[in-house]
Amino acid sequence: MESLKENEAGQLAIQNLQPPARRKTPTTALSTEEKENQKRLAEAKRSYGRGKPIRTGLVKDRKLQANLKRIESKYKDAILSAKDAEILLENDEGYLQPENELEKTYKLRQEEIQQAVGVQQAKKVVEFKLDMGPYVADYTRNGRNLLLAGRKGHIATCEWRAGKPGCELHLNETIRDAKWLHNNQYFAVAQKKHTYIYDHAGVEIHCLKQYVEATHLSFLPYHFLLAGIENSGFLRYTDTSTGQIVAEHPTRKGSPTALAQNPYNAIFHVGHQTGSVSLWSPNSTTPLVKIQAHAGPVRSAAIDRSGHYMLSAGQDLRVKLWDIRTFKEIHSYNTFQPASTISISDRGLAAIGAGTTITIWKDLFTTSSTSSEPSKIQSPYLTWRHPHSHRLERALFCPYEDILGLTHTSGFNSILVPGSGEPNFDALEANPYETVKQRQEAEVQSLLNKLQPETIALNPNFIGNLLPLSIVACRFSGGGPILVPNAAAVSPADLTSANEEGSLWRAG
Repeated sequence: MESLKENEAGQLAIQNLQPPARRKTPTTALSTEEKENQKRLAEAKRSYGRGKPIRTGLVKDRKLQANLKRIESKYKDAILSAKDAEILLENDEGYLQPENELEKTYKLRQEEIQQAVGVQQAKKVVEFKLDMGPYVADYTRNGRNLLLAGRKGHIATCEWRAGKPGCELHLNETIRDAKWLHNNQYFAVAQKKHTYIYDHAGVEIHCLKQYVEATHLSFLPYHFLLAGIENSGFLRYTDTSTGQIVAEHPTRKGSPTALAQNPYNAIFHVGHQTGSVSLWSPNSTTPLVKIQAHAGPVRSAAIDRSGHYMLSAGQDLRVKLWDIRTFKEIHSYNTFQPASTISISDRGLAAIGAGTTITIWKDLFTTSSTSSEPSKIQSPYLTWRHPHSHRLERALFCPYEDILGLTHTSGFNSILVPGSGEPNFDALEANPYETVKQRQEAEVQSLLNKLQPETIALNPNFIGNLLPLSIVACRFSGGGPILVPNAAAVSPADLTSANEEGSLWRAG
């Protein structure tokens, strides 16, 4: 250790002075194996990395520096393991590829596609002729079960792949919407006056009397929240694990026309008669964002899996693509009739139903290397028209399958859409081939991992931050605020109330 000592001449001299450390300079070129390892790490960071690494060299505390190095090492091992696990993903999505520029994929008919695919895939195209429509439908999260609900009171469930029927009910009253809950054991039905919950055998187990004339239903699987919006404009959230009403907010926009769920942050997008789309959370009594999307009523809306883009269709014969991050319109497409339904698949295909025709669009949300915004698509990927010219009511993609389900006035049809489904599934997330024991274990695990409604926000990664000293206010004493040095002057009217005198105040 360095120290000052007096020598024989009476001068102070430094003892045990360490020579300056020399920087290590590479003396030899990297080997081929080291180059491959660096390239592999760079590709893994590009695909699975979560931001820039921590600069541990700037941390002075040795214990903290060692902990941060250990954490960074774990992150590095995790992204390399995720990159190595890609070899287990045996299936890839397959789209229709035209052989030349003159050939168009939207000219292909469903009969030609069924003849080109395998026998097992062709058997997945089903048709149900029912006479109590128009119908609405819903798939479970794993795509195994199908729920059909007719406007005149008909309810039916089935395992559509195996052709195994479930329950069938005739309620003899108007049904506006139906939705599966966390698995295939329970489903909710918005009936004429109240909303009811049934089990897989069709037995009524609960009545939500607070939901009066609900028009749209949606379920948040990670929060166990059933959301319903009523004809009066009230949006209500119910915790299906406890049966308690979590929140109820008046939209003050009249009868709603559309309800869409953002799978990224669990925010609901509500379409109104005025052409606006409002974003709602159970933690706010007012809309988080209002978007004036169309000149007429909003007919339908949908959000892609990344949560970055929204498609909205209005009575003004337009379908618009919005960037939810900036709340700006990117592109606008014209339709011959008002689009009544929109659905977006896991792979980014968008199905837009207008009248008796459904059009499937590809690469609507794909960005190029030269532009940060998606380019405008000139022609659709596929089209399908109902053979008997029945009006389409709802379109929805089946999870983990290249199947698009369509409901109309005379029942249900499914068509093949190559490349629409996610080819590789996570069995711990949603397993299309789960057994009874796996379903029970997954239900218990999801209940243990249930998220609280307070976590729903526009930015799900934001937890909280500290206000800087220049903005944070002051300590209330007597008649007025006492400002902290370098703090901005804040009046008592702008400060929230404190529980007791002497507590810190924050700017409102």
